[in-house]
Amino acid sequence: MPTLLAQARADELQRHLARLTGHEQARVRPYGKHLLIQMHRGDDVDTVARLTELARNRYTAAFRSHTGRWEPLPINGDLAQAADSVATLLAPFLTAE
Repeated sequence: MPTLLAQARADELQRHLARLTGHEQARVRPYGKHLLIQMHRGDDVDTVARLTELARNRYTAAFRSHTGRWEPLPINGDLAQAADSVATLLAPFLTAE
């Protein structure tokens, strides 16, 4: 069960992504020290990326490739900066259908 702080960070990231993408199909789920960014399209759920907390409110990100491996992204910043970078770099994967 995620901590209250982890759930609050996930909710904050989800709000940032909704504002940046213009839709609410991108959902965020806390998973240990990670925040998983998932796209919900009908009954399908696709985990697109994850943010990992490096230090207090400092995050790095990784993209889930077609092989299922986590590939690092050139992101290092607070939650708002990380959300902006993820929304820019992964825009094709975060579009609403």
